[in-house]
Amino acid sequence: MRKALRWLLALTVLIGTLSTAGAATAAEPEATGTTDIKERLLSVPGMSLIEEKPYTGYRFFVLNYTQPVDHRRPSKGTFEQRITVLHKDTARPTVFYTGGYSVSTTPRRAEPTQIVDGNQVSMEYRFFTPSRPEPADWSKLDIWQAASDQHRIFTALKKIYSENWISTGGSKGGMTATYYERFYPRDMDGVVAYVAPNDVVNKEDSAYDRFFRTVGTQECRDRLNGVQREALVRRAPLKEKYAAVAAENGYTFDTIGSLDRAYEAVVLDYVWGFWQYSTVADCQDIPADAKNATDDEIWTSVDTISGFSFYTDQGLSPYTPYYYQAGTQLGAPTIHFPHIEKKYIRYGYQPPRNFVPRSIDMRFQPSAMRDVDTWVRHNARQMLFVYGENDPWGAEPFRVGHGARDSYVFTAPGMNHGANVAGLVAQEKAFATARILDWADVAPATVQENPAAAKPLAKFDAKLDKRDVERQRTLRP
Repeated sequence: MRKALRWLLALTVLIGTLSTAGAATAAEPEATGTTDIKERLLSVPGMSLIEEKPYTGYRFFVLNYTQPVDHRRPSKGTFEQRITVLHKDTARPTVFYTGGYSVSTTPRRAEPTQIVDGNQVSMEYRFFTPSRPEPADWSKLDIWQAASDQHRIFTALKKIYSENWISTGGSKGGMTATYYERFYPRDMDGVVAYVAPNDVVNKEDSAYDRFFRTVGTQECRDRLNGVQREALVRRAPLKEKYAAVAAENGYTFDTIGSLDRAYEAVVLDYVWGFWQYSTVADCQDIPADAKNATDDEIWTSVDTISGFSFYTDQGLSPYTPYYYQAGTQLGAPTIHFPHIEKKYIRYGYQPPRNFVPRSIDMRFQPSAMRDVDTWVRHNARQMLFVYGENDPWGAEPFRVGHGARDSYVFTAPGMNHGANVAGLVAQEKAFATARILDWADVAPATVQENPAAAKPLAKFDAKLDKRDVERQRTLRP
């Protein structure tokens, strides 16, 4: 999960799609009273306003909410956590969204929000700046503490938004929504988790190697493998270019250890990064004859897909919380490169420990993901998992077992890390949409009678439903 990671598991992926009736109208005072929604939000203890931004048909607020650093010992300090509220009407359902990274302060609508034509509360994940305690006690960055952040926000806002709630998120946000459900299964009325990796046994990653042997077409795989290998064969001249770029931009490599380590990490992200965010059609942009390509052509292709700035201190720093979690609870994939001779690979896929400053202690907890996986298989209720056929992160998906109820796993054909309900085959798309509407308690009578007729209740909005896919490294979902 590296630059693909970096492209990853944050993705403000899944922000939007689709169309139909029920267009958003100007937000009006609620039937529950004439108190302005801003006043109601700010009456919540610990809530403060950062700014309000106008958007037709909605009110959009960027807020701070005071949270305990440690939910087990709330008297031991607090921090300010950023959230946003896209307000439509308290009589509508509410979608609780997180990408698992920083929160966007631009109005955006997740796909379930468009489907149910509702409000949206978005949460910045703890320890992503500026939602980081000072000083930072990294031992308080774990999936239970983050789920408890969500539970506390939900408890506070449920008094205002009393209709049904659906939690959602893409990539690391999909993981976050799943963990929240595991620890607080009574909060939400439904969960829609997009492209959520599920690394149950951290040291067993053969599923990823199998994925890369068959994904896409042979021609496309050969092109990508050729460029990746050639970038390592030409390590010496391309590293000179890298050093010049680093000097020009002030890049440093203290965290990863050296420019050489960073160079190899970027190159080894190349194939993963392509499939995470590109399609078979994009293979036409990959040099067909890598051995005879120029150094500039090899450099440009790798830089475009993997990004040579990422493994610098400056590139890694914003993602320290992610790599900390990958190295303590979430796990991280390790893949192999049979098309590259061992003499060209010095470090291999490097572990998350290499991307976190050594001053931060890390110890892996192998039971964390096993616990969640077991819980989902046997206890999932009203949960929907959506994956992309060509997304490497889907190689280890969540699955639902006999103990699950009203829960589903669907795969969008040909799609990547941006897979969503809109990309499913027609029958599954309608079924998934109908279930989301039902969970939110807004399914029209026609849909209750015939789920195949299900469509989003809000019309598509090109700005509000823009999908901003945040690229992450392969070690980042």
